[in-house]
Amino acid sequence: MSDPTPGGYDPQNPPTRRYGQPPVPQQSPPPAIPPTDPQGGFPEPRPPVNPSDPRLAVEAGRFWAGAAATALVAALIGLLGVIIFERIFAITLVPPPDLFGTESRQAAWAIDGAILAVLAAGVLHLLILSTPRPRAFFGWIMALVTVVITVLPFAWSSDVTAAALSGLINLLIGIAVWSLLAGVAGRTIVVRPATV
Repeated sequence: MSDPTPGGYDPQNPPTRRYGQPPVPQQSPPPAIPPTDPQGGFPEPRPPVNPSDPRLAVEAGRFWAGAAATALVAALIGLLGVIIFERIFAITLVPPPDLFGTESRQAAWAIDGAILAVLAAGVLHLLILSTPRPRAFFGWIMALVTVVITVLPFAWSSDVTAAALSGLINLLIGIAVWSLLAGVAGRTIVVRPATV
């Protein structure tokens, strides 16, 4: 073994260590910790959804039972409107189209109101099955239809009072159909599982 130099340096030991000091033990790296998020902060990949599957369906039995009840309400509003204005206040109204030739204004209003409700229910059912936001589209359609049936009596008669009261009945029928069917849809729309 070589003698240490006067400065305490041993040429056989590494130059970074003074002679006579024990070697510094090598430190092992810390054990690997598995990541808690295997995706590394990225969202999970979602399976592709078939664009023809809007994932909405309707409980058909309950939906059409609600549509039938809505048609009954619309028919009763038309019937009641004619009774109040023509029978009680003796105001001649502008009748709606008599689609079945009943020769009765009461029957014409009741039938037309029921037909409007059934047609609106059919449109809503189709929208639920085919569009991404069916209630929004139905709301716009019903708003425009209600405006049209409200102003139509003014195009059919020059009597402003009769046209205004007839338009009021039509407005009430449109609002009733719109609100009742929107409520029916809210209770009968179901989400079906997406198909890949």
